[in-house]
Amino acid sequence: MTNRQDRRTFLKGVAVVAGLQVVSVVPTRQSLFAADSQSVFKISLAEWSLNKAIFGGKLDNLDFAKTARQEFGIDAVEYVNQFFKDKAEDKKYLADLKQRAEDQGVKSLLIMIDREGNLGDPNDEKRKTAIENHYKWVEAAKYLGCHSIRVNAASSGSYKDQVTLAADGLRRLSEFAKPHGPNVIVENHGGLSSNGKWLAEVITKVGLDNCGTLPDFGNFDLGGGESYDRYQGVEELMPFAKAVSAKSYEFDDAGDETKIDYAKIMKIVLDAGYHGYVGIEYEGGKLDEFEGIQATKRLLERVREELA
Repeated sequence: MTNRQDRRTFLKGVAVVAGLQVVSVVPTRQSLFAADSQSVFKISLAEWSLNKAIFGGKLDNLDFAKTARQEFGIDAVEYVNQFFKDKAEDKKYLADLKQRAEDQGVKSLLIMIDREGNLGDPNDEKRKTAIENHYKWVEAAKYLGCHSIRVNAASSGSYKDQVTLAADGLRRLSEFAKPHGPNVIVENHGGLSSNGKWLAEVITKVGLDNCGTLPDFGNFDLGGGESYDRYQGVEELMPFAKAVSAKSYEFDDAGDETKIDYAKIMKIVLDAGYHGYVGIEYEGGKLDEFEGIQATKRLLERVREELA
């Protein structure tokens, strides 16, 4: 008999002697999270939320982490390569960016990569070039301490051909990234990638554990006036998710997003077993960027409390 069994027998005996009724109490999901709602999910800030301020020269990329912490009370950030596109191999710049984040106690989670070529390009040479263009960002992400780079799975041709081409590019990039550490994650970001079923099929075909998804709540425009069901899409992509993007546009008087049912979509996220960071990505026009980020943060916090 083990010590654990001895202890169980002893406790049971004490309860019987004391004339007590022994009741087995199993903590519910609600009781587990009630004391600390951040255990449900944490909130990060995607740099694209501030793209107008950055492109307009009102905010420097080097001060993004400081802004996240001091303006919004957010301790984790998601960079966008467009805001330091010529600095991927600039060690001095990256060291400064990293130090500034660390000084604020802010985690660098990922870098969103755009404009480096199509990883599913049907032209073999162009696809190879696109893959290799991402190498420097894998290395930059590793240096900054990011867990992933976010890439696009752009391709062309038939549905089946695009699955094959995108999977090839992603697999080869993921194989390069493996020894470096950062994951390669794909966002639903236009074209067939906004079709949840297609993107899930691509990731399955890649078949590598460091290649996953970044489900975005808003990017389900298939073009030609057609849209993919956002709730179905998020549900299809969540089994592969290593990050989540909380897109927001406009808010009603109650503070709810007018296009996206946040309670419904976040329940899908949590039901998939995801409890990591959810990144605010505000793209609205009625509120300015700072107000929009705050409104999204308040909504996420309220939904987090409700779902806890």
